[in-house]
Amino acid sequence: MSTQPKRHVPTVVKLGGSCLDDLDGRWWDDLARHGQGRPLVLVHGWSKPLKRLSPRYSEPSAILRDRYGNQSRWTTPEVIDDIKTVSAELGEDILGRLERRGITAERLLGSDGLVSAGEGERWWWRDKRLVELENLVGPITGVDPAPLKNLLPGHAHLVTPLARNGAGQEVNTDADRAAAAVAGATGATDLVLVTDVAHLLIDGEPVRRITGKDAASFRDKGATGGMRKKLRAAGEALEGGVERIVIGNASVTALLDARSGTVITRT
Repeated sequence: MSTQPKRHVPTVVKLGGSCLDDLDGRWWDDLARHGQGRPLVLVHGWSKPLKRLSPRYSEPSAILRDRYGNQSRWTTPEVIDDIKTVSAELGEDILGRLERRGITAERLLGSDGLVSAGEGERWWWRDKRLVELENLVGPITGVDPAPLKNLLPGHAHLVTPLARNGAGQEVNTDADRAAAAVAGATGATDLVLVTDVAHLLIDGEPVRRITGKDAASFRDKGATGGMRKKLRAAGEALEGGVERIVIGNASVTALLDARSGTVITRT
């Protein structure tokens, strides 16, 4: 007879690095209540903490654009170290908030066997020229959920979205897309992308509900910046079997109840 604990379906929540400072005690109270009934897998960003660490991360030169128009942080081994530094501090804060509310929690680096990445783009625009640069980023190619050992109600995993590529290098990945991949790999029905905007806006109007097909169409024709990446992540989550993606900045309960935010589904 197996002694392995039963694996429960988690709720996956991506916490945007730009909005973490704005999540008050009531938001965390709500998350903890939700976590008492379902396991939590939290994937965090680090954009604002990294900019606080050093002014160089706010400079335009810190962001690269590839030949296809995709943007990425220029990531060197030193940047990986800085990401780990700010993520450790974030992790201590987030785990403490959860544990004070009765949720046990642990932190995982995606690069420790959870997230794998493919070969990254090598050609980037610099000074109006395409040049070959070493940039430690890579597209996510898979998630092994085995390190998420305690998918149980009342417990949370906090994932730092680094990955390991085929050459064994630790690389930077997009946190929204990492959350989508984790959601698909764990069989999650819901993915919540918590950000600093209340809704997806199309032609200046808030969108309450949209199909994955229409969201992809808008992504390719009108979305920009961070929202473009979130819509790409939503499409990848749907492809991975996730039933519903919600984007917004309200409590997790309000977002899942569709009282706030933008809900994206297949139909």
